[in-house]
Amino acid sequence: MNWELFGISLYILSMLFVGVWVSKRIKTEDDYFLGGRTLGPFLATFSIFATWFGAETCIGTAGNVYNSGLSNLHADPLGYTICLFIMALFFAKVLWRKKITTIPDLFRERFSPNVEKLSAILMIPGSIIWAAAQIRALGQIIHANSDIGVTFAVTAAATVVVAYTMLGGLLADAYNDLIQGIAVIIGLVFLFGAVIIDQGGIVPFLAAIPVDKLTFSGGQGESLGFLGNLELWMVPILGSLMAQELVSRVVASRSEKVAFNSSLRAASIYFMVGCIPVFIGLLGPQYFPNLKDSETLMPLLAKTHLNFVFYIIFIGALVSAILSTVDTTLLSASALSSHNLIYPLFPNLTEKQKMRVARGGTFVAGIVAYLIAFASESITGLVETASSLGGPSILIITLIALWVKQGNSKNAIFAITMSIVTWFITTFIIVIEYSVILTVTMCAISYFISLPFTKSSTQSLAIGPFNES
Repeated sequence: MNWELFGISLYILSMLFVGVWVSKRIKTEDDYFLGGRTLGPFLATFSIFATWFGAETCIGTAGNVYNSGLSNLHADPLGYTICLFIMALFFAKVLWRKKITTIPDLFRERFSPNVEKLSAILMIPGSIIWAAAQIRALGQIIHANSDIGVTFAVTAAATVVVAYTMLGGLLADAYNDLIQGIAVIIGLVFLFGAVIIDQGGIVPFLAAIPVDKLTFSGGQGESLGFLGNLELWMVPILGSLMAQELVSRVVASRSEKVAFNSSLRAASIYFMVGCIPVFIGLLGPQYFPNLKDSETLMPLLAKTHLNFVFYIIFIGALVSAILSTVDTTLLSASALSSHNLIYPLFPNLTEKQKMRVARGGTFVAGIVAYLIAFASESITGLVETASSLGGPSILIITLIALWVKQGNSKNAIFAITMSIVTWFITTFIIVIEYSVILTVTMCAISYFISLPFTKSSTQSLAIGPFNES
């Protein structure tokens, strides 16, 4: 009997049980998308951490460090840690006070329903692509631990994830994130401890790391110069700051204090736990000097250095990291499509009908993510594409909506449109290394240069970060 596959299957089915259990408490749209805005400090902290700590953090980071040392840490763990700290320090309290469900809600109130719809359309692909990255990683783990076909295994696992997300919504995600977050920490600590013991202690472990891997120069940013390196850092930080996956946890907290403290704690945990794959990647060449696929480093290292029980726990941790991100991204795509695009077209929907639409949106998002996963080549590449697609522009419009009084919906639509055109041209037609920088710059410039040509609007939600709206 394949006990590894049995353990993975049992773990995934337990998540389904949580979804069924929580579904009995889901009565309204607010319950489904925001857990009734009741997340306490513990649930909120681990939900933010587990959602962000995905497959690219465990598998992708170790693989990147294996290849290039410390030179490619612009995304994990540093970039996304900075992203979470910025959310805590500057946005958590502000967004919680708005009582929004999604970021496009803010644009509807500040600008117009047209801006709301345009921004939702721009954000949905990023969530689905992010989910696809995690599904691809799940396929790698199942492939490494079973003889059954990868397509069949991933299909079965993805079906269960979509099912429990459809049933329980954000509250089921939050409870599963708590379990998954703890599992991730335990699993990585076990592997890290096993490697340290194998090296004879922490001092020999550190001494065994190749010196050439400890430099921050070289790697992807070696020949890019200042702007190129700035681009690398902007993708994870600016591209993910206003992601619905993060915003939903913040506004679902039961108080602004919980929103602030949970984001801060999640950032700290993310950094500390995220350093473990970095150390493992640094030492990886000593164990597997000629890996063709560096993203298989951590599973291979676990298989050779952990006993059977601890290996099952580690595999459960990797599955946890993946599932906690998949369920949240699917729910985010559903919230954006249902709440901001479909509900406004049918204003007389009952809560029961809204729930059907929301669950249908989760199902469709899952199918699309599944299809994208099998057409991709890199976990990290998928995640960075998801972060750069629309995220930086949404952040600029959010800053304007919160703190700039001048301008109206025409300015916002013009700015978003110009940023989309700029991103598309610089990514697919005239490939430019600084596409995110140009997109963000074009979005901001377009908004302000268009002000004289539109009738000024006095309506505003402009507030200070620590003031009541």
